[in-house]
Amino acid sequence: MNLFDFTYCGNYNRHIQNLSRMVPEKWSFGENEDRGILKGYLEHTFQRVYEEGKVLEEDSYAIFNTGLFNYYYQPVYAFFVKNLVPDRQKWFLEGFYTEYYLLKSGIVSLPERAEYVKNPADLVFDSRLEIIPQYEHIFGDEENIQRLPENVRTSRMKVQLFDGALRQTRHMLEADYRTAVPQYYNHGIQLLIPVCLQNPGKADLALACVKTSDGKKYLGRTCLTIKMAYHNARLLARLDSSWLHP
Repeated sequence: MNLFDFTYCGNYNRHIQNLSRMVPEKWSFGENEDRGILKGYLEHTFQRVYEEGKVLEEDSYAIFNTGLFNYYYQPVYAFFVKNLVPDRQKWFLEGFYTEYYLLKSGIVSLPERAEYVKNPADLVFDSRLEIIPQYEHIFGDEENIQRLPENVRTSRMKVQLFDGALRQTRHMLEADYRTAVPQYYNHGIQLLIPVCLQNPGKADLALACVKTSDGKKYLGRTCLTIKMAYHNARLLARLDSSWLHP
């Protein structure tokens, strides 16, 4: 279920602006002020909680847990009332409220957050394991190769450059296991690791890795731009990584 099929959002940008004030975080990339990260987060979170049956629908209102917390670490919920316009979405987005406000209003049953992780061990990268990139996809897929820096994309030595970057990545993972950032994708957990192709201190791409079925190696399936990686990873948690940031 899509958020906009479920509810009429009214002035959606105003609602998003209000939510961003409640949840102090950088919600736009670069110097933009479009709050695109927050919009993507909210819309994907709704899809997940709806899929899990965690959207609470009563006769006169509906609620879902955004998974976000305000400055005082109080949960924030999206609150809907009946849409009075006929032949439109059933619900109307009334606003975002803390647990305290809803409990004070007499709403005592509140839905749970989205769940993405079944096994916490999936969130930790085992730096002892070899990483096998899927170069046929990274370099052979027209869309994927466009994500590489132009000087690497057009180089005859791009495989060697990528391999060298992965050797540095391994050192980064050995120094700090938190270098690997989990993302939720296609109903499963993948680990994103930085690929620094031009500057050792700046990631150009994120390589999405999953363990082989025997758990003895990682498959580097595809490369994501930093924006794509941040969007996916932010669904799971607020990011404090030194390399993955908006």
